[in-house]
Amino acid sequence: MSHHAPTPQTPPTPQARSGAPIRVLLADDHTLVRRGVRLILEGEPDLTVVAEAGDGAEAVARARAGDIDLAVLDIAMPRMTGLQAARELSRRLPGLRILILTMYDNEQYFFETLRAGAVGYVLKSVADRDLVEACRAAVRDEPFVYPGAERALVRSYLERLHRGDGLPERVVTDREEEILKLVAEGHTSKEIGELLFISAKTVERHRANLLHKLGMRDRLELTRYAIRAGLIDP
Repeated sequence: MSHHAPTPQTPPTPQARSGAPIRVLLADDHTLVRRGVRLILEGEPDLTVVAEAGDGAEAVARARAGDIDLAVLDIAMPRMTGLQAARELSRRLPGLRILILTMYDNEQYFFETLRAGAVGYVLKSVADRDLVEACRAAVRDEPFVYPGAERALVRSYLERLHRGDGLPERVVTDREEEILKLVAEGHTSKEIGELLFISAKTVERHRANLLHKLGMRDRLELTRYAIRAGLIDP
């Protein structure tokens, strides 16, 4: 058995293993579905199924054992659903990428999937067409949006405009955005307080609110968010 496996605290991102196949955990309570999905994935040189699970709890346990880059989880499984497993895994293993596999072309499920920490949602009916592309997108940390979901997103946006609702409210306030940017740039709470003429304690409170709102745990995750939001350069 190899002794140079990564420590659980710092799971390597798949990009760090460039050249090696993406190691996939496949979780579905139907053996035939798992077999079919495995065949699709194993047909690609850059993908390899290294573990299988029959329910969400088993999937969480197997992923936490290490050596997984990507978890493909069925949405409806016994003991723990795919969404519950995704929430647990995204909290415990932030380096792990997660895709949800489902029979349901449902806009609400799509948003729940993203909220749970998964980066994509693949319909079983078109898995042979979409799954490989979704796996590769997930490992690049890009959300996979299937065509039906794109239409749903545009439709819900247009409906909101017609109702006069405009764009959805911003997640963070202007003040929080200022603090987020400065935290991401590496300033201490004391320095931020001096720059914004507020106390270090107030900065800490805003910072805690930001972490809670965005479902993040540390400065590294806030920095990634700030880069994606265009607040700082990568």
